[in-house]
Amino acid sequence: MARHGGGRGWYGKVIGAALGVMMLATGASVWTAQAGDVDEPSPEATAPAGPGNDTAPVSATIAHASENGKRGVNITIDDGPDPKWTPRMLDLLRQYDVKATFCMVGTQAEAHPDIVKKVVAAGHRLCDHSVSHNTAMDKDSQAYQSRQILDAERMITKASGGVRPMYYRAPGGAFTPYSRNLAASRGMRPLGWNVDTKDFERPGTEAIVATVERELPNGPTLLFHDAGGDRTQTVEALRRILPRLKQQGYSFGFPVR
Repeated sequence: MARHGGGRGWYGKVIGAALGVMMLATGASVWTAQAGDVDEPSPEATAPAGPGNDTAPVSATIAHASENGKRGVNITIDDGPDPKWTPRMLDLLRQYDVKATFCMVGTQAEAHPDIVKKVVAAGHRLCDHSVSHNTAMDKDSQAYQSRQILDAERMITKASGGVRPMYYRAPGGAFTPYSRNLAASRGMRPLGWNVDTKDFERPGTEAIVATVERELPNGPTLLFHDAGGDRTQTVEALRRILPRLKQQGYSFGFPVR
């Protein structure tokens, strides 16, 4: 989820997570600034690997590009899984033969393992989105960052039946050199976005569609949400966006690793 003003987010209200003050989303420029050279700390990566999954290190720079090249689009969906909205999005993605990356919150994955398994069975990829969705976790200690990332990795892997997350997306873009290197050491490529659809704010279906059409030239990774409230607008926007982009010659794939 992108950072938003207004204090505590819905996770703070629902599960009592200690969230920091949310900051205003700064758009694609944040990712450009964060994607340069990184420091080289040596974090301890102690979370167990899921069976049959490779934990070989990957790049610690923040990914934006698509594996499908210049005409590729990455659909990324944050904050779930949710028992109401994630299945609806899975149905829609199946209808249009689109694969997506689901950035899951650890507590949500732990609560809904059946849905995590459905996401994997449908051929989508998993992304670690921390345990409690603290959008100010970049201000916390390395020990806290480590727990948020590694515990979520463990929770998602267990919920999936052994399939590990392939990416790490910091809540609100709250990356640090330490968190990027830690995730990368676990085989999880740090994942940014180019187009923040602002669907979390429920601006209206037309506004979400217009944002995608206006900002897609900024890059291929689109940010949507499948939890945190009524996602009717997101579902309807995707229903329009997916066939429209296909008609324009785009293909849907996964972020680079």
